[in-house]
Order: sequence, then structure tokens, then C-alpha cells
Amino acid sequence: MRILFLHPNFPAQFRHLAATLGKNKKNQVVFGTNRREGQIAGVTKILYEKSRTARVETHHYVRPLENAVLEGQAVYRLAQTLRDQRFTPDIVYGHSGWGPTLFVKDIFPKAKLLCYFEWFYHAHGSDADFDPSDPLNADDEARIRIKNAPILIDLCNCDRGLSPTNWQRQQFPKEFHSKIKVHHDGIDINYFQPIPEAKLVLPRINLDLSEVDELVTYVARGMEPYRGFPQLIETISILQKKRPQCHFVIVGKNRVAYGKSLPDGQNYKDVMLEKFPLDMNRVHFTDLLPYSEYLQVLQASSVHIYLTRPFVLSWSMLEALCTGCLIVGSDTPPVKEVIEDGVNGLLVDFFKPEQIAARVIEALDSPDKMAKIRQRARETIVDKYDLAKLLPQHLDWIRQ
Repeated sequence: MRILFLHPNFPAQFRHLAATLGKNKKNQVVFGTNRREGQIAGVTKILYEKSRTARVETHHYVRPLENAVLEGQAVYRLAQTLRDQRFTPDIVYGHSGWGPTLFVKDIFPKAKLLCYFEWFYHAHGSDADFDPSDPLNADDEARIRIKNAPILIDLCNCDRGLSPTNWQRQQFPKEFHSKIKVHHDGIDINYFQPIPEAKLVLPRINLDLSEVDELVTYVARGMEPYRGFPQLIETISILQKKRPQCHFVIVGKNRVAYGKSLPDGQNYKDVMLEKFPLDMNRVHFTDLLPYSEYLQVLQASSVHIYLTRPFVLSWSMLEALCTGCLIVGSDTPPVKEVIEDGVNGLLVDFFKPEQIAARVIEALDSPDKMAKIRQRARETIVDKYDLAKLLPQHLDWIRQ
């Protein structure tokens, strides 16, 4: 089989698929991306680059579409090079939304196009209007509607699509549901193993919490309202007064990965720390971590806070469950698809730091009760999200 993966990042959702297919010498596996870092054995990585970004004078509703078209053009040029080198894929599997799959059917008309559909945007009923303190206007509604343009093109053109959760598939128009299968990428349950009584020591960043008994953890790509970062900082300010021995580890980059940035170069970390001054001797910002260190954070966690708007579910939440973390999670649809309150985690109101803090304290004060919830957390992933079970099914779906 000849397969071309397309994703601006590398290897992203296609890590395990590409690696497995690359091990079989009967396959030719090519990965088109614009990320220079990283390699996978048996996979030929080819870089593409947009000729420019959307122009400032372009109507702001249309800039995401213009960027998607430019991304698609860059992939088209890459595909021409592959075709000239006599590589014509049987299957192209790409991430929809950024534009890499837009023109695949034009350059490779006989190839089957598979699309990974992560999110379809709505002005109302999911992430965009979730925060009542940040209401939408007519301009926002129109901009969000147009943002779906490249995704709709992919929905029409693809032969099959896949979405990782039921909640995410529900966001897509019903007339396309027959094209979209729900199938998660899978979690490596052998890698994300609990270690009872683990302590956190990360020499690379001079972090030694081996003497700490209460460790509250938080993981996100950025520090932003979409993943509840403001609520987290307010929660920590409450907990620091009530749990004088508790430490907090925050894994993530000081940036906005999803949602709106603050004006004038401000960032949410500085704004929130100014609003809620913390004892920084007990709060540890690690930046993004290598996988091995990130795993150690999860293994040492006493309580893991995961907050999200009704949006894409983070892999990190499932990885934390698999590691046996006691999750205090937001009572929002993507989380509730996986976590049942009091069974395999604890659920809280996204907007109520007092409630979040109270449930963290409940977890810290009830280790025996929480041990059963931790066990069921891991069982949830073993039963429903085990990579060893889901990867062969995913490969079969491709081969079909």
C-alpha cells in the first residue's frame, strides 16, 4: 500500500499509524508536513511550506480560508514533486481544517481521501458562547460560520472521515454523519502506567518535590481560558490558604493555543498572577516537557485538574486517567463522555473555583475512597481506549 499522510504538525494524530505502516516493507509511507523536527523509521518525511500567509487587507472572515488555500497549494506542489518521482498514493490521510487536503482529489484523482475531522465550528451551543462574560456579536457569528469553509470542502470531497469522540462528531452537520466514523487514536496503556507512591524529581529543570506529599497537577498546551487557566490560578489561590503543604505543578507553554489572545502583548499567566498573588515557592511552571518527564508528573500527581470548554477533548486527560490520576474535571460534554462523577473521577462547575478547590480537598482527604476511583479511571482507558485494540481497527478501516 502507498499512503500519504498530511498534517502541518508531525507526527500528531498519525504517530502510531505511520510508525506501524512504516515497519512493513510492502508499504510506502510518505508524510507531508511543515514541521522540521522528528523522524519515524520507515516513513519518508517531506516538507512543504506556504508561499505566504493571508494578507492583512483580506476580509477577516476569510483569512482562515485564505490560509487554508495557501496550505493546500503548498501540498499540491509537494504532490506534484511526488508524482514526478513516480509516487502515486493509494490513500491520502490528512487532517481537515488547516487546508492540506483541499486539492488532493485534483492531483491524485484515483486516490482514496481519508480525513481526520477534529472540530466543526458553531457560534452557539459549544465553545464559542460558553463564557457568559464574553458574549458574541454578529461579527463573531459570521466569522465563525465562514471558518468552516475548508472543512465543508473536505466533507464533500473525502471518501471517509474519522472523529475521535462522539461529542466531536456531533458538531458536524448531520447530513455528513454517515461519512464520519467515531474512533479514538488510542492510549498506550503500557507506557502510561501508574506507579504507587511515586515522587516527582526532574533534574533537567532542577525540580525536586521528593519531600512533597500533596501534589496538584495541571497540563495544557497553553495558558488560556479555553482550558480553564484563569479558574486554575484562582483555585490555587484558595487552596494555598487551606493546604499550606500542597504544591502545584503546571505543565504548558505561556501562550494561547486555542481562543483569543489578550491585547497589547499581555498574557493570561501574568494577568492572573497579578490578580491572584501566589506563594511561588509552591507553584512550579515547567513549560512543555518531554514525554518521559510529563509521564513522571502524572505518576506523582495526588490530584490532577482538567478543565475545558465544550471543545476538543485533550489527549492529556485520557493519558492522566490511564496513569491512575485522580481527575477533578469540568462538568462539560467532552469530559462527561469519559468521566462519570464519583465513579472514575470528580466533576465540577468550570466557572466555580471554590467548588474546584473543595473537590481537590475532598480528594486529598479521602485517599482510600479515591484509590477505587483511580483504579476505575485506568480501567476506563484499558477497556475503551487501549491503543493495542484500537490501532488494528484503525488500520483495518484504512485498508478497507
